[in-house]
Amino acid sequence: MLSKIHKKVIVTGGPTREFIDPVRFISNPSTGKMGAAIASSASKYFDEVVFIHGPISEQLIDKENYKSISIINTEDMLTQVMNELADNTILIMAAAPADFVPKKSEKYKIKKSSCDELVLHLKKSPDILSKVNQKIVDEQYSNCFVVGFAAETNDIEENAISKLKEKNLDMICVNNVSEPDCGFASDTNKIIIFSKDNFKINLNLADKKVIADEIVNLIIKSINNETIPE
Repeated sequence: MLSKIHKKVIVTGGPTREFIDPVRFISNPSTGKMGAAIASSASKYFDEVVFIHGPISEQLIDKENYKSISIINTEDMLTQVMNELADNTILIMAAAPADFVPKKSEKYKIKKSSCDELVLHLKKSPDILSKVNQKIVDEQYSNCFVVGFAAETNDIEENAISKLKEKNLDMICVNNVSEPDCGFASDTNKIIIFSKDNFKINLNLADKKVIADEIVNLIIKSINNETIPE
C-alpha cells in the first residue's frame, strides 16, 4: 500500500442557511454531493482530511474516515475553515455558501397575517476565500494551495478567470449549473478547471465521484510541479 501524502486537506461542501426568522431561511439547492465526493477521494491520498459542510444528507458522509464538521451558516463555515487552516494545507472550497444574509433575523416567527408584503434587507455574507488568503499572508503560512469553485449560468470562463485572479487562487473549478445533469442535485457534473499557471482542463460529463478523483489528481500533480497536459 502506498504511503499517504503528508498534507492537510480541508474540503467544504453543501449549502449554508441564513435565517430570516426561526423557521425561514435563505439558501440554495446545493446538496454537498460534489464536496463529499472530493473529501472521500482526498482521504485515499492524504493523511488528514477535514470536511466542513452545511446541511446535507448523512448518507453522504456515513462510514467515511475523515473528520467531519457540520455547520449551518456562512459565518460558522468561515470560523471552522479559519480554525483548521495551517501550514502545509490544501483548501478546496466546493461549498455553496449564501452570498447574502438578512441584516436582521427575527427572534420569533413572522406571522403571515401581520403584513401583506414583507421586505427583506440583505447584506453580503463573509467572503471566505478572501479572508483565508489574508490569514495565509498575515500568519505567514507556508505550502498552502487554495482551490475555488464557481457555479455559473453565463459567461462561464470569463467569470471563472476573474474569480481566480481576484481571490488569488491556485486553481478554480467552474461548472454551468443551467446545463442538464450539471446542477446542484445531480449525480453527475461537467467541470472546466483553470489554474494560476495558465492551464485549462475540461472534465467531460461524468459521475461526481469520477470528477472528484480527477480534481484531486490534478491538485497532486500541481503541488508536485508535474507537467499537466491540456
